[in-house]
Amino acid sequence: MAVAALYTQYNRVWIPDPEEVWKSAEIAKDYRVGDRVLRLLLEDGMELDYSIDPESLPPLRNPDILVGENDLTALSYLHEPAVLHNLRIRFAESKLIYTYSGIILVAMNPYKQLPIYGDAIIHAYSGQNMGDMDPHIFAVAEEAYKQMARNNKNQSIIVSGESGAGKTVSARYAMRYFATVSKSSSNTHVEDKVLASNPITEAVGNAKTTRNDNSSRFGKYTEISFDERNQIIGANMRTYLLEKSRVVFQSENERNYHIFYQLCASAQQLEFKHLKLGSAEEFNYTRMGGSTVIEGVNDRADMAETRKTFTLLGFTEDFQMDVFKILAAILHLGNVQITALGQEKSSVSEDDRHLKVFCELLGLERGKVAQWLCNRKIVTTSETVVKPMTRPQAVNARDALAKKIYAHLFDFIVERINQALQFSGKQHTFIGVLDIYGFETFDVNSFEQFCINYANEKLQQQFNLHVFKLEQEEYMKEDIPWTLIDFYDNQPVIDLIEAKMGILELLDEECLLPHGTDENWLQKLYNNFVNKNSSFEKPRMSNISFIIQHFADKVEYKCEGFLEKNRDTVYDMLVEIMRAGKFQLCANFFQENPVPPSPFSSAITVKSAKPVIKPNNKQFRTTVGNKFRSSLHLLMETLNATTPHYVRCIKPNDEKLPFEFDSKRIVQQLRACGVLETIRISAQSYPSRWTYIEFYSRYGVLMTKQELSFSDKKEVCKVVLHRLIQDSNQYQFGKTKIFFRAGQVAYLEKLRLDKLRQSCVVIQKHIRGWLQRKKFLRERQAALTIQQYFRGQQTVRKAVTAIALKEAWAAIIIQKYCRGHLVRNLYQLIRVATITIQAYTRGLLARRRYRKMLEEHKAVILQKYARAWLARRRFQSIRRFVLSIQLTYRVQRLQKKLEDQNKENHGLVEKLTSLAALQASDMEKIQKLESELDRAAAHRHNYEEKGKKYKAAMEEKLAKLQKHNSELEIQKEQIELQLQEKTEELKEKMDNLTKQLFDDVQKEEEQRILLEKSFELKTQDYEKQICSLKEDLQALRDEKMRLRHQLEEERLSSDSLKGEVAQLRKQAKTISEFEKEIELLQTQKIDVEKHVQSQKREMREKMSEITKQLLESYDIEDVRSRLSLEDLEHLNEDGELWFAYEGLKKATHVLESHFQSQKDCYEKEIEALNFKVVHLSQEINHLQKLFREETDINESIRHEVTRLTSENVMIPDFKQQISELEKQKQDLEIRLNEQTESMKGKLEELSNQFNRNQEEEGTQRKTIEAQNEIHTKEKEKLISKIQEMQEASEHLKKQFETENEVKSTFRQEASRLTMENRDLEEELDMKDRVIKKLQDQVKTLTKRIEKDLKPRGVVVNMIPGLPAHILFMCVRYADSLNDANRLKSLMSSTINGIKQVVKEHVDDFEMLSFWLSNTCHFLNCLKQYSGEEEFMKLNSPHQNKNCLNNFDLSEYRQILSDVAIRIYHQFIVVMENNIQPIIVPGMLEYESLQGISGLKPTGFRKRSSSIDDTDAYTMTSVLQQLSYFYSTMCQNGLDPELVKQAVKQLFFLIGAVTLNSLFLRKDMCSCRKGMQIRCNISYLEEWLKDKNLQNSLAKETLEPLSQAAWLLQVKKTTDSDAKEIYERCTSLSAVQIIKILNSYTPIDDFEKRVTPSFVRKVQALLNSREDSSQLMLDTKYLFQVTFPFTPSPHALEMIQIPSSFKLGFLNRL
Repeated sequence: MAVAALYTQYNRVWIPDPEEVWKSAEIAKDYRVGDRVLRLLLEDGMELDYSIDPESLPPLRNPDILVGENDLTALSYLHEPAVLHNLRIRFAESKLIYTYSGIILVAMNPYKQLPIYGDAIIHAYSGQNMGDMDPHIFAVAEEAYKQMARNNKNQSIIVSGESGAGKTVSARYAMRYFATVSKSSSNTHVEDKVLASNPITEAVGNAKTTRNDNSSRFGKYTEISFDERNQIIGANMRTYLLEKSRVVFQSENERNYHIFYQLCASAQQLEFKHLKLGSAEEFNYTRMGGSTVIEGVNDRADMAETRKTFTLLGFTEDFQMDVFKILAAILHLGNVQITALGQEKSSVSEDDRHLKVFCELLGLERGKVAQWLCNRKIVTTSETVVKPMTRPQAVNARDALAKKIYAHLFDFIVERINQALQFSGKQHTFIGVLDIYGFETFDVNSFEQFCINYANEKLQQQFNLHVFKLEQEEYMKEDIPWTLIDFYDNQPVIDLIEAKMGILELLDEECLLPHGTDENWLQKLYNNFVNKNSSFEKPRMSNISFIIQHFADKVEYKCEGFLEKNRDTVYDMLVEIMRAGKFQLCANFFQENPVPPSPFSSAITVKSAKPVIKPNNKQFRTTVGNKFRSSLHLLMETLNATTPHYVRCIKPNDEKLPFEFDSKRIVQQLRACGVLETIRISAQSYPSRWTYIEFYSRYGVLMTKQELSFSDKKEVCKVVLHRLIQDSNQYQFGKTKIFFRAGQVAYLEKLRLDKLRQSCVVIQKHIRGWLQRKKFLRERQAALTIQQYFRGQQTVRKAVTAIALKEAWAAIIIQKYCRGHLVRNLYQLIRVATITIQAYTRGLLARRRYRKMLEEHKAVILQKYARAWLARRRFQSIRRFVLSIQLTYRVQRLQKKLEDQNKENHGLVEKLTSLAALQASDMEKIQKLESELDRAAAHRHNYEEKGKKYKAAMEEKLAKLQKHNSELEIQKEQIELQLQEKTEELKEKMDNLTKQLFDDVQKEEEQRILLEKSFELKTQDYEKQICSLKEDLQALRDEKMRLRHQLEEERLSSDSLKGEVAQLRKQAKTISEFEKEIELLQTQKIDVEKHVQSQKREMREKMSEITKQLLESYDIEDVRSRLSLEDLEHLNEDGELWFAYEGLKKATHVLESHFQSQKDCYEKEIEALNFKVVHLSQEINHLQKLFREETDINESIRHEVTRLTSENVMIPDFKQQISELEKQKQDLEIRLNEQTESMKGKLEELSNQFNRNQEEEGTQRKTIEAQNEIHTKEKEKLISKIQEMQEASEHLKKQFETENEVKSTFRQEASRLTMENRDLEEELDMKDRVIKKLQDQVKTLTKRIEKDLKPRGVVVNMIPGLPAHILFMCVRYADSLNDANRLKSLMSSTINGIKQVVKEHVDDFEMLSFWLSNTCHFLNCLKQYSGEEEFMKLNSPHQNKNCLNNFDLSEYRQILSDVAIRIYHQFIVVMENNIQPIIVPGMLEYESLQGISGLKPTGFRKRSSSIDDTDAYTMTSVLQQLSYFYSTMCQNGLDPELVKQAVKQLFFLIGAVTLNSLFLRKDMCSCRKGMQIRCNISYLEEWLKDKNLQNSLAKETLEPLSQAAWLLQVKKTTDSDAKEIYERCTSLSAVQIIKILNSYTPIDDFEKRVTPSFVRKVQALLNSREDSSQLMLDTKYLFQVTFPFTPSPHALEMIQIPSSFKLGFLNRL
């Protein structure tokens, strides 16, 4: 079809507009070929004759159905106005900031926080295809991550845009997505470190500009490294072209880098005091822009966050302080005052305060710094000259030094961050995130903008080639002939910049010249490129600028400063001074041969101002441009080796207003970022692409019956297209898709709309015809009726005469009397019948009352004797109960005595241990005493002399103290006298004060009484007035009520009269009917009387026979003696005695059986108590024997044995660890043997030690005695000393005697230990045999029940919870034996076995369901048979007999309850994992209502359609999965309440997942999709009804989804609609409602979009709500689970264990 044919009336086009760039207009007249004017109708109603060129007609506007698409390539007409309009609709109206444009994600900065970046959103996008969800930065990140994981190929995400467009935030969110979805299981927190690098780089590399409060002033490429498991292991960062000039200069309303302001804001903190900083207004480098504060930003808090991230990356406090010291030095350097000395010289005072601080911080010589800031050294071949600098030159030198220091510091920080993010393992793949400046053009463009635009040229070239390559791959994949597409190639511009003798090379060449200037370099450019290169131009009005034609726009660059910025020089002497500084970190920055920087850093090395002096050092010849070109070349190599993904950030307006759309600014950026180039390339070929299924579903209305009858849908599509579009060049058929040229989809949409419109007209024609016919028939019938009545009236009038009226009057009189007579007769008859009926009825009632009195009298007599007998029986039972209580009390006293005896035995054991400890301590004391004796003999003489001296000194001190004491006593007496005098004075003053206080209090009391009296009088007066007013008011009220009552009574009387009149009329009509009913009643009465008489005769005969039999079988004399004659007559009258006798017999049988059962229970309890007494006495004797034999050594052995046995019993998996048990037993035997041998060895050692001690004591005793004899003979002067030695020896003798006693006790203990070891060995052998037997039984039991048991094998023919009942029967068996160890081992092995089975089958739904059911049944059995009253209410008597008697298992019940909760949670997780992949395809994508399709074109990002896909999930799949879950739970006997809770959790998941997907899929937000969702919800409700689960509250969990579906279907235009939405959508939050309204997408032209004004109305109503601001529902939320107590109806004695369980070793009680 020719394009010109589309310019018909009512179609719309775009025309240029100076304000909005493009505006829409409607064609008012069909266009014909050759017309020079196109008649248009503007949107404001004005008509316009628009001049056109037949070769370039104005662009056509897309149908409304295609507007607002997720992908711009889905538009039929691909051109600039269509792109701009689509972005406006999505951004300004739908509040959607992301849009696809082929392979590009266009991101508009909303200047507002949006709730679309939470973890729930990340998980929603994780694992999804890129076209399945709404456009999002997370979708791009997921696509990159998925391609990396699937293809093992490196990926890159290129984020570009101008300042303020949101590049940094987009890159940060992409990195956060990778950190979240690839979180490793290790504790290294690599992801946190990668994210922590962002705040640091933003602090030192971002600043406030006029366009952005957080503008990145450098480019950054971050490589995030992944291992083979696709988990983050590290990262690396490269930086490009830091804007160093910002350190020393900021434009108006701009700031320096954030870190300076953070440092100034924290200057008063203690750790920063030594930096001598102040506020930001005090420093030249921070106040230059006049804006030191950003609204809503707290620099001090940001400083704390920066330091926190420094610490997280492993940077020490010293390192941080070094960095802050350099930053503070830069600020102080900027405040150094340079004064001019004439025109040629300048100077800096050495006393300058800021210069002092600068030199102190960096360890520099102040004099040299002051000198060389104002002078420079010029080195020639013959001499060295020092040349003074003017003040501007000195200021430039100072600023150049500051820039150089900051650039080195920035590179150093980046290098240290890379070191912190290094990883030890091998990098498998990586994803690079490039956050780089977009194309820039300002009023004045300099070297920075030149480098930035150069980088964008390189990136655009790479982008164009990639787009071209993807297009070619798409065509080849679909087998479509490939034709070369003409696309813009910017290689000439790149050659102009970087080729040989290009702009950069000429710039470097000029920089090498000693006297090179910007003007000379510019002249070279003019000479080389003007009129020779089409991309280079010379401005007409300027000789200091040049123009380059970039891919985005022409840019004029001013040459001033190019050479200086490219050189980036600092004078040599300043470099030497910095190099010689004492602050090592800063000095290292300026070394000649610095440590090679990281290959990923963008460090720019220092070079001399005279590079010709050192021509061999290439490091000093490298310029900024050369360095940037090299790093850019490395970046392009990296990007070309990866799969790129593009994010283009757009700044919607310059005022930073939220959701404001500035068309001019956006068009400028779209042209600059390559989006329009992508569109242009796509539009040249076949931009619109539909799968065959999508085309068949969408355009089925255009197909004929014959075409629809074909089975091959692909062939149908081809036939239809050949018929609809004659020009076969307008489309191509691929393998899976149909490719359309621009405009063809719009043409097909027009045909479809025309067909639908024609169909609507036909439908309207028939409906309106039917309505008119229906109206005509109704009017015709009404006319006939009117005619009928009218003609009848005329006939009546003709027939009425005077004779006829008289006859009629006479007939009426006759009828009146006749009817009166008949009514009187009927009344008489009814009255007689009524009286007769009343007589018989009253007689019957009187006889009934009489019989009832007789029955009650007889029952009282029987109750008297029965109650007397019951009282006697109750007394006997109480007496037996008292005896049993006495018996239990005595048993308790015996148990208490046993416990006391156990405590005494335990005390004996403790005494034994204390004795052993005493023996060890005494041995130590003996050794100490021996050593003290030796010392005492050596130092005795010294002690005596010291004692004499000390005694003399003490006597002198005593004399002094006595004298001083006497003086103190005298002073004390004087002070006491003074105290007495002062106390008397104080008492007098206190008495006076108290009197005054009492007087004042009395006066105030009198005044208070007077005031109260006056107040009471006033209140009484007021109360009287109020009462009188109340009485008047009450009288008025009474009068009013009386009048109302009168009115109501009159109204009621009139109503009653009217009712009586109506009733009389009705009765008059029904008199004849009453006469017939009276005759029927008379006949029925006769029949009833006959029937009653016959029944009375039969009853009397039966009563007489029964009384005869009763009198014959009963003792008449006994009864007559108890009853009077009147009683006998009453009893025998109606035969009631037989009934009473039968009831009495039954009562006696019940009572006898009850008392017999009580008697049996009491006898059993007595026997059990006697058995307990015997058992306890035996256990007492046994325990006493064991406690007498306890020692420290065998105690440790016994503990080891019990520990091993308990471990052996507790092991859950006996099958795998039998060999370990046997090894442990062997080890235990070996250890016992070793310990017995060690015991023997210890006994021998004790005996030997004892003998040695005796010998040593004897020798010591002899030596001491000999020494004493020598001392007495030789030294008579030392008699006192000898006596003291004798006393010490006597003390030692006493200690030796006690030691001998202790040793004798130890000998006895040792002999007893040998005997005990033998007994212990025998006891251990016996325990081993018992343990082994228990192990075998428990192992077999748990293996059969828990391991070998399969759910399907049990639930088919067995009762629910059979394994649980078997386990409880085993517990009851252990309880009946009163075997605590067996019970403990059984419970422990059961619980551990359940845990192990669940762990082994963690993903097996049937096994989890089976064991959840059995765990709950087991828990219920433990409660039901626990003996607690609250659980025994529903038990039968037989079940109560089976209660546990000896053990309280409440602790095990709690453990089992915890296990059940864990199983339930895992059970829910397995169900959710199984059903979650089905939910979205079944609930959202599948179309349950056939013929209502919501399919639309999806563009480049194709969504996998579920139409006609046999493997796709449907709503039936969801219901089948739910039915499978439900049937499995029911088969396994899961409690119905638990089933309801599980279904409720599943329905919540279904609703939450569906709703979350709806929020993130704009293409699903349509009226038709709302109908589909509502239909699917009804299927779920029917399923609940079918399974009888309506009261499970599962339906309520679908309420948010149901309201969302209603919201999609409801009308959304008027204020009442907004109010209805506000009132109905109570389960949806305000954010969710607004999101659905903004995402609403019409499927057809008949539907209308939701206007922004309507959304604002709804939002205004919702502002009063206080609900969550979260958009997504938490799909991980779990409702609280409760386990209901449901007693088992099965009697334990009736449960049969199947032979297939192979549990024949179990015995029944």
